[in-house]
Amino acid sequence: MRREWKALDSRVLVVAVEGYAHDWAAYIGAVQGKDHLKESEDVERNGSKLSREIAEVLFPEFKDLHYRE
Repeated sequence: MRREWKALDSRVLVVAVEGYAHDWAAYIGAVQGKDHLKESEDVERNGSKLSREIAEVLFPEFKDLHYRE
């Protein structure tokens, strides 16, 4: 299972997560900017889900998987 994150800004993270059904989703959230690795876990759990179109631009390496709508 893959999980990747990117900082769009020091206080904005996006996180892509592959599921067990070989699907994926991406989430965005505001963070304090102190520990991106740790904060990315919170964005994964509580962030706002991105549309497939935006998620594929940010994480093209996942686009061969089905996107969880």
